[in-house]
Amino acid sequence: MSYDVKTILVVGASGATGKHVVEELLNHNHTIKIVIRSKNRIPEYWKTNKNITITEASILNLTNTQLQDLVKNCDGIVSCLGHTLTFKGIYGHPRKLVTETVSRLTQCAIKNDSDKKVKFILMNTSGNRNRDLNEPISFAQRAVIFLLRCLLPPHVDNEKAADFLRIKVGQHHKNIEWIAVRPDGLINKEEVSDYEIYPSPIRSAIFNAGKVSRINVAHFMVNLINSDKEWSKWKGQMPVIYSKED
Repeated sequence: MSYDVKTILVVGASGATGKHVVEELLNHNHTIKIVIRSKNRIPEYWKTNKNITITEASILNLTNTQLQDLVKNCDGIVSCLGHTLTFKGIYGHPRKLVTETVSRLTQCAIKNDSDKKVKFILMNTSGNRNRDLNEPISFAQRAVIFLLRCLLPPHVDNEKAADFLRIKVGQHHKNIEWIAVRPDGLINKEEVSDYEIYPSPIRSAIFNAGKVSRINVAHFMVNLINSDKEWSKWKGQMPVIYSKED
């Protein structure tokens, strides 16, 4: 497949899925900007790789000017941000880490007013419904999600981040196009395997969750960046990804 070399900003690059995204981008010789809290959490060879520019900071501590400089000249932005699974990570601040980051980065892309549309890819969750579509769920699943909203701030953050793209950015923005990728039960694998993409969940994310490897999620997201055909197919949507069962 032929593709143009692009400049991509990755936030959440030191996370379990974000690392795979960076590696996949490197495999395709893209230029990468990453924002990480500590260089201790990334491979040593990233630090000297000419294709990677590293900003060591908490993303929300950067000024709007700094964020605008980061976004400048970027063809795409990939957010793999998530809350750490600790008490502080789940219940501490910032509770709207993902939503605030998506909001600020999109606003900076808009202010840059580039001639090209920036591709924004958000890693979300299959437990979040796409409210642009009729995605019916059972009463039991609806009840569990209600409890998740009450008890787990990260779930609300995921919902609001996707809603920001759906409602605030919308389908016809002149500066930004977006896709929110919804993986089902994430697992670790070393190699890319066959996977399937659907517009909506084909199983209950609560009571009958499927599985997808983080490396497959990264492969799909980078394929969206590389392939204009795939991007056109899924832009403005929230595709769900499952690894194929053996």
